[in-house]
Amino acid sequence: MSAYLTHLTVERRLAANSVASYERDLRLLAGFAARRGRRLDALTRQDLEGFVRDLMSDGRSPRSVARAVACCRGFYRFLAIEGRVTVSPADDLRPPRAWKALPRYLSTDEVDRLLAQPDVATPRGIRDRALLELLYATGMRVSELVGLRPGDVDLDASYLTCTGKGDKQRIVPIGDEAAAWVRRYLRDGRPALLRTRRSPRLFVNARGGGAGLTRVGFWKILKAYARLAGLKAAISPHVLRHSFATHLLERGADLRAIQMMLGHADLSTTQIYTHVLERRMRAVYDRFHPRA
Repeated sequence: MSAYLTHLTVERRLAANSVASYERDLRLLAGFAARRGRRLDALTRQDLEGFVRDLMSDGRSPRSVARAVACCRGFYRFLAIEGRVTVSPADDLRPPRAWKALPRYLSTDEVDRLLAQPDVATPRGIRDRALLELLYATGMRVSELVGLRPGDVDLDASYLTCTGKGDKQRIVPIGDEAAAWVRRYLRDGRPALLRTRRSPRLFVNARGGGAGLTRVGFWKILKAYARLAGLKAAISPHVLRHSFATHLLERGADLRAIQMMLGHADLSTTQIYTHVLERRMRAVYDRFHPRA
């Protein structure tokens, strides 16, 4: 470690404050390695990913974590040049893109309160309940939700075909509750809203019928119901998307399956939810373990 710090000072000519920051990061890494009973030059890529998750779980800022990741890459590149390691385990180590901010999500009770707000005695209320149920059941992006066509949804098989970023299609399962509300919407809500008009969209505007519901229109619907439900935090469609992923993980779902359902191209984007659960597990451990 000292040889690398000397390299930064003498050869790279980094400022003293920068070298001090790198030294702090390396000491954190050394502590992590010691807890695992490993030498620094014996850590694997999987170990380093665990180190990054630990930094996030400790509440460090995204900027601090990004600096620590850069430190790891430079340190192991130096060890490879010096012949201390054959291949650097940190060459493509990156802080997950989605870790810029912790995702805000609702509790299951808050979701239940939100879903109960639409007046399902009206066609518009039936549409809104189907919208909310389907968004929470699938974790779709709002643009994907309002872009659905009737043919994209197979209620008998309980799945839908979703068109995401880059026009990539994916298949997402639908739960029984959401499927029941979409079926009711198709029977009692959509025909009443359309009247004599036609629309290629599954979810249509309550005014004008034939026009498809827009992203902005859904945002307004969601915020209105959030106020009625007494939800204090700012609610957006992405909050329901985060809630979908977090609640699945809490119940033991596989991270890669969630990645596929969310339409993430890279698993590292989905790993933000692992961070959320690690914080919760730590809190539960500290609260209940007799020797914590």
